[in-house]
Amino acid sequence: MCGILGIISSDTNTNVASELFDGSLYLQHRGQDAAGIVTCGRGGRLYQCKGNGMARDVFTQERMSKLVGNMGIAHLRYPTAGSSANSEAQPFYVNAPYGISLSHNGNLTNGEELKKYMDEVVHRHINTDSDSELLLNLFAAELATYDKSRVNENDIFKALEGVYNRVRGAYACIAMLSGYGIIGFRDPHGIRPLLIGERLKDDGQRDYMLASESVVLKAHGYQVYRDILPGEAVIISKDKMLPVFKQVVPLKSYSPDIFEYVYFARPDSVLDGISVYRSRLLMGEKLAQNITDYYKSQDKNVLNEIDVVIPVPDTSRHSALQCAITLNLPYREGFIKNRYVGRTFIMPDQKQRQSSVRRKLNAMASEFYGKSVLLVDDSIVRGTTSQEIVNMAREAGAKRVFFASCSPVIRYNHIYGIDLADNKQLVGYNRTENEVSLKIGADHVFYQKLEDLIDCCQRDDSLKDHERELALTPVVSRDNSIISMIARNDEAPEITGFEAGVFTGKYVTGDETSYMLRAEQARARNARRSDSGSTGMDILDVKAPSEINIFNSGDY
Repeated sequence: MCGILGIISSDTNTNVASELFDGSLYLQHRGQDAAGIVTCGRGGRLYQCKGNGMARDVFTQERMSKLVGNMGIAHLRYPTAGSSANSEAQPFYVNAPYGISLSHNGNLTNGEELKKYMDEVVHRHINTDSDSELLLNLFAAELATYDKSRVNENDIFKALEGVYNRVRGAYACIAMLSGYGIIGFRDPHGIRPLLIGERLKDDGQRDYMLASESVVLKAHGYQVYRDILPGEAVIISKDKMLPVFKQVVPLKSYSPDIFEYVYFARPDSVLDGISVYRSRLLMGEKLAQNITDYYKSQDKNVLNEIDVVIPVPDTSRHSALQCAITLNLPYREGFIKNRYVGRTFIMPDQKQRQSSVRRKLNAMASEFYGKSVLLVDDSIVRGTTSQEIVNMAREAGAKRVFFASCSPVIRYNHIYGIDLADNKQLVGYNRTENEVSLKIGADHVFYQKLEDLIDCCQRDDSLKDHERELALTPVVSRDNSIISMIARNDEAPEITGFEAGVFTGKYVTGDETSYMLRAEQARARNARRSDSGSTGMDILDVKAPSEINIFNSGDY
C-alpha cells in the first residue's frame, strides 16, 4: 500500500526534487514508515535521499539541495509482514545494467521462487527481504540479456514481458533508467493503482508525471491524465519526451483492490474511473439501508434505537454523514483527532496500536452522555482500535454503543501489499457478527454487505470531464511516429470485478496458501528480532541498518 511517484521535465535545467517532495506530501497517507527520492542529472548520474520516517522529516532542505536533475522517482513506504528496516526504504537501485532505480507498490506472492531464480540462474545477490528488490533485479537481469551499450524502447518492453512472465502478485511500478527516462508498468490484474498525467507548458513543451493517485496529478497542474491499464507499460525517454504505451501482456482481469476505495485512497482521488468520494457516500447510504432493514426485522424503528451518528475520524466521515442523512438522524463530531499520530492498524506491533488509539482520539462527553450512539468506521480489522473506541464512548457516558463498518467482515489476510494481520489476529476470523460485537464491547455491530460495497464502487459517467479520468491513447502521424498522447478514448476496458480476498478468501491470482504461510513465518521472525534485538540465533539473519547503494544524502 505504498505511494509511488515519478516526474520527467522537458526543461533540462529544472530540478524535479522539490516537486517530488511536494507530491510525496499528497501521498503520505499511503506510507508513513519511510520515504525516498532518486533523481537523475543531465550526465546520467543519480542522486538519492531516503530513510525511515515521514517525508517532511527525511527530505530536509539541506538534503534536498543535493538532489539535482530533471527526472526522478519517489516512494512512500508502508511495511509488509511487519518489516520496517531502514535498508528496505525505496527507491532501490542496481548499477548494472545501465543504472536502474525502482519504486514499487504492491506485494509479490512468489518471492521464494524468484529468490531461487536470482541465485541459481542469473546469479544476482539479494540483500534484503523486500520483494521490491527482487522485482528490480529481475528487470535488470532481463535487460542484461541484450548485452548492448544502449537499449531502446523495444528492448525495454521485451524485458518487461520477461518480468510479467515470471512475477505473480500485485505491482504498480515506476522505474528510472539512468540517462534514459522513466518507465511505468502495472500488473495484469490492475490490483494496485497507477496513473500518468501530462502538463502542457507555456512554451509548448510537456512534462509527465506517474503517480499512485490522481489527486497528485491535479494538484500539480497535470490536467490530462489516465490510468495505466493492467498489463500495460509506458516509457518516456528524455530525448523524445513523448510517452510510448504498450500492452505488454494480455489483460488477465481488471480487478482493482476494493480496499483502496474503503480506506486507503484520498477521497479527492479518482482511481480507475471511480470517484473515491462518491463511493464513500454510497457506502453510507447502503449501510443505512442495512441498519434500517435490521431493525425492521426486529419490529423496531431505528429512530427509537439510535440517537446520533458519530464518525471515527477521518476516513469514515463522508460515509457517516451520508448514513445519518439517510437514516434522518443527527450527525455529530464526537471524537477529536490528534493529527500528529499516524494510522494505528498499520503500526508494526500490537502494543503500539493499543497505546496510540487514545493519543490519537479524544471523546467529547457532551456528544455521548446519556445517548445511544452509532459509531461509523471504515472497517474493523484486528478489533484493537474498535474496542478502545467503544470503551471511550462508554467512558464518555454513552448509554448504548452500536458500531457500523463500511466494509464487510474481514476474515482473511490481505496479500497484495496491505499488512492487515495474520488470519488468526483478525477479529472477524471464525467469529459471527454477534461474537465480534462481544469482542469489541459494542451492543451490536453492523457490517456492509459485499454486494452493496461492490455496487458503491462503480464508474460514474455523469462526472464532469475535469472530475473524471480521461482514457488517453497516443495520436500517431502517417509515419507512425507519436506526436501527442492527448486524445480521448471512451473505449477504456470495463472493470471486470474487484480484488476482495480479505472478505472472501478468494484471491485474483489464485491459491496463495503457501505464500500466506511464509508471510506468517516472516512476521514471527520480525517480531523476535524486535523483541530480542540482534542477539542469539537471529544475528545470523539480522536486517541491515542501511542499504548497500548509491550515496544517500539522507545519511549523516
